[in-house]
Amino acid sequence: MAKLKITQTRSKIGGKEKQHAALQSLALGRIGKSTVREDRPEVRGQITIVAHLVSVEEVAE
Repeated sequence: MAKLKITQTRSKIGGKEKQHAALQSLALGRIGKSTVREDRPEVRGQITIVAHLVSVEEVAE
């Protein structure tokens, strides 16, 4: 299965509670922090919620 590298590029300050929760579940919380996750529908849904705060790229396995 493909993997996604998710990097937080903008601050969560001023965001809604749902956005804070999505960042926390993605193991993000600071600008510049990255995490690698499986490309699954659940993760894609969380990314959609915070798309304006993160950058996403595919990682070769």
